[in-house]
Amino acid sequence: MLQHFDFNKSWKELEEASAYLRGKIKETPKIALILGSSLGSLADEIEDRVEIPYREVPHMLTSTAPGHKGIFIFGHFRGKPVVAMSGRFHYYEGYSESELAFPVRLLKLLGVEILVLTNAAGCVNESWKVGDVMIITDHINLMGLSPMRGTNFEQLGERFFDVSEMYDPNLQLQVFKAARELGSDDHTHCGVYFFMPGPHYETPAEIRAIRILGGDAVGMSTVTEALTAAHCGIKTVGLSFLTNMAAGMDDEKLSDAGVVQAAAKNGPRFQRLMARFIENIKL
Repeated sequence: MLQHFDFNKSWKELEEASAYLRGKIKETPKIALILGSSLGSLADEIEDRVEIPYREVPHMLTSTAPGHKGIFIFGHFRGKPVVAMSGRFHYYEGYSESELAFPVRLLKLLGVEILVLTNAAGCVNESWKVGDVMIITDHINLMGLSPMRGTNFEQLGERFFDVSEMYDPNLQLQVFKAARELGSDDHTHCGVYFFMPGPHYETPAEIRAIRILGGDAVGMSTVTEALTAAHCGIKTVGLSFLTNMAAGMDDEKLSDAGVVQAAAKNGPRFQRLMARFIENIKL
């Protein structure tokens, strides 16, 4: 039996969550950062910080993934008013696609104009290596699930909406410009993110199929957030930090510990890139 969503109740929950957060902060965040696995340390650079655990926010989801702290961090990053989500939510945690739309819709109600999505991903492109960064130009989601399934929130966007430039081309250029300024453009690529539901890693056969279909990196997040942002008119840029070669591409066994280790080893370059990119954004 199909589940039917109570539009008024859902909208009321969003309003209550945003009212609670607005009561805790002094400035509207214009940029939101959603930090992927093992990338939460990027938030350490936020100044004038106000930390609010997800569990304190009415109706907020609970982050259960390892390494995800589960807190909002409001403040200034390189002089820009930001909010960072240290901890995101995934389909494999048991949430429906519609539930996964809640955090980005909440960011919209708070006044966010630019969304920066980061993730730790497996490298599928045979020309790249661990430690490189992929600027997401597009994604492939063969599960066919959409966070906009159910009653449409007309206050946020139209029922049917275009996603051909879901990842903003101008923001992509600004990321690559920042990489060039830092001399790390050899480690920065543009490519397609392929979504898989997880939580298990992919099989070698699946990785070969993903490569044939046009995927350059593979991961278990990001697409729901990007689709929700596209629906409600938030400009979005996505960055995949390549923390491992995908299954079957080398002799390494895939593990969360390996992802964490690679992120720790190569993370400083990624953080420098993020900092320069945000510093250069014109609001």
